[in-house]
Amino acid sequence: MNKNRPSMRVTRFVLPFHPSVLALAASVFVAGCSVSPTYQVPTTPAPPQFKEIQGWVPAAPADALERGPWWTLFGDPVLNDLVSQVEVSNQNVAAAVAAYAQARALVAEQRASLFPTVTLNGSGTRSGSRGGGGAATVDANGNIIGGSSGGDVRNNFRMSIGGSWEPDVWGRLRAGVTAAGAQAQASAAELATARLSAQGELALDYVSLRSVDAQRALLKTTIEGYERELRITQNRYNVGIIAHSDVYQAETQLATARSDELSLSSQRAQLEHAIAVLVGKAPAEFALPAAPWNVTVPDVPVGVPATLLQRRPDIASAERRVAAANEQIGIARSAYFPDVGLSANYATAASRIGDLLNASAATWSFGLSAAQTLFDAGATRARVESARAAHEQAAANYRQTVLSAFADVENQLAATRVLAQQQDLRRQASEAADKVEQQVLNRYRAGQVSYTDVVTAQITALNARRNLIQSQADRQTTAIALIQSLGGGWHAQP
Repeated sequence: MNKNRPSMRVTRFVLPFHPSVLALAASVFVAGCSVSPTYQVPTTPAPPQFKEIQGWVPAAPADALERGPWWTLFGDPVLNDLVSQVEVSNQNVAAAVAAYAQARALVAEQRASLFPTVTLNGSGTRSGSRGGGGAATVDANGNIIGGSSGGDVRNNFRMSIGGSWEPDVWGRLRAGVTAAGAQAQASAAELATARLSAQGELALDYVSLRSVDAQRALLKTTIEGYERELRITQNRYNVGIIAHSDVYQAETQLATARSDELSLSSQRAQLEHAIAVLVGKAPAEFALPAAPWNVTVPDVPVGVPATLLQRRPDIASAERRVAAANEQIGIARSAYFPDVGLSANYATAASRIGDLLNASAATWSFGLSAAQTLFDAGATRARVESARAAHEQAAANYRQTVLSAFADVENQLAATRVLAQQQDLRRQASEAADKVEQQVLNRYRAGQVSYTDVVTAQITALNARRNLIQSQADRQTTAIALIQSLGGGWHAQP
């Protein structure tokens, strides 16, 4: 026996040619059987906990991401308003919604194959021959009378109603329905993935834009201070206290700060345009004014690694693809068994339309058909092997998705820990640089140091302040990335 051929016992019926026996056969066929392998979720590594979570994550309610939109954890009303627009305006999400609707329609189409197909046909013909000349008239029924004795015209109307049904003896049709259902569930998960991706991207762009606003505000204050220093330096040069090189240094420093501010303006414009596209608007129709930046970094609750298998939509999608591939094996294996079909037809004919429903001469028929491929040079076996290989590929993709998900979470947990420590150090560096800047400036005004020392101290202080702002932005973006790695607020449904 071929190892690819499903193992089952097939009972053969010898059917007398009688409609009641055919009905009995149909009831037997309904019971059917299934040739699809029993589906099992592929096994994946399941560590008891994340390596990077030990000893530092603060306590947080475990359902914080289940109560509502995850972006509200950042406490920014503008962000809340923008992300809510992604649901209805983002075109990538709209495309995913349409793909999900298409998948659901395919499920309904597959399910319809389980039921009989009923058709109604009607036809009408007019035929005749005409002999020699002579007058002819047409009666109320359309028959030609009179004229040549050789003339003969006839009307023939026919109506029939028929039905056909393919009993799902071997479970092929049910496997198709199950596969389509799994594909629809995968499409639903892909919709959640597209929605989460768009929401996360918008949140990241928004945080980056607000950090740029903070840096621009810092540079604006710095430029005002440089302008004052340039005026003071110019006045001191005019009275001969300092050399002209100090004036040149002050001018260079001011021009550089102004150039940096222009670079930030360009970066902000690009981020604003990106946000406009994410909310489904043309950049020319969208503007986001500068506003205070809420630097809140939420405590993101992290569960055990096994919860990712239910929380991440990309994992759910990959698992459903495996289930669909499993059913394709059964569909391919069903080709080893005969295709069985039932048909019935009832027809009536008359020379007038009004007599179709009253005609005593009616015909009917019932039929049972079966077809079995005897030789196909191994094509069926090849299709079964192909389906099995596709199942193995889907299972491997699922395992890889799970491993990548674990790695994503571990990466973001490590980054969160490091950035929290880094922000404290950068804050200390910024405070120390501010003190050095002020002391060097005072010593310069007292004539104790050159202006080069002032420029060096001011550049160091400015970079320290900008690094602190960047570290605050990095912590927020890492929190967003961690939420995305954990699946956001989405949950796979049974």
